[in-house]
Amino acid sequence: MENIDSGVIINLLTVLAIAAAVAGFMAGLLGVGGGIIMVPALYYAFSVLDFDIVTRMHLSVGTSLAIIIPTSIISTKTHMEYDAVDFKMVKTFGILIVLGVLAGTFLAVNLKTPALVLFFAIFSCFVGLFFIFLREKLVESPKKISNTIKNISGLLIGFISVPLGIGGGSLMVPFMRTFGYDIRKSIGTAAAVGFLIAVTGTTTMIIGGNIIDNVNTPYSVGYINLLGFAVFVPVTMVMARIGAKVVYKIDKKLLSRIFGCFLLIVSARSFFEYFSIT
Repeated sequence: MENIDSGVIINLLTVLAIAAAVAGFMAGLLGVGGGIIMVPALYYAFSVLDFDIVTRMHLSVGTSLAIIIPTSIISTKTHMEYDAVDFKMVKTFGILIVLGVLAGTFLAVNLKTPALVLFFAIFSCFVGLFFIFLREKLVESPKKISNTIKNISGLLIGFISVPLGIGGGSLMVPFMRTFGYDIRKSIGTAAAVGFLIAVTGTTTMIIGGNIIDNVNTPYSVGYINLLGFAVFVPVTMVMARIGAKVVYKIDKKLLSRIFGCFLLIVSARSFFEYFSIT
């Protein structure tokens, strides 16, 4: 890392700043926490900085979760102004999300970088296809969700979110849409759930990284890189509020398709990265 010249550093910071702006905007717009953009952006930055390949993806995932904390707060507060957060749903998912996150952290810290990248690529692809091709077949009025389904879904959303470094919105939004919730209500609620996932996930990734004790990169606490956090947070907080406001000015069908196409692009890039490191 010492051999990287100032020009590369400037370009890197520029790329990170742009990625942070897009991530923040998408966090507010789609309720996804921005992790779906931040993880590949951070991974790219850590690759340029020549961070250890053994922990590169783990640091990307953990740092993404930390960045989602302030982003989800801003996004949730903005959606609350439009009465688009279902706090009954958030309360129901609370403890189950936390339990899922604990299990997901155990998985994340024990997976190798290529496996984490592949996991991320497959997930992005399936959710993208869901929003492009299945969204129109969903019912348009909320249906009652049984406690059993809520319990299982809460555990799964928390469990899967940590290895992916996401706030759970990419899972929470499709879940609520499947049961007929309005896309905007789904996005607002997903942002609030994302806060629970981010706080718990950040804490467990710090603890997990310290327990495994294999992080040899500078300015890192467990699997959280403080430099990546410092670059992303100011930009994402501003853009999250802008994105959340735009939600109420965009057609619902267009919003779902934007979400789907965006995730397919991310998935393709992640698959490319997986094959390049294996």
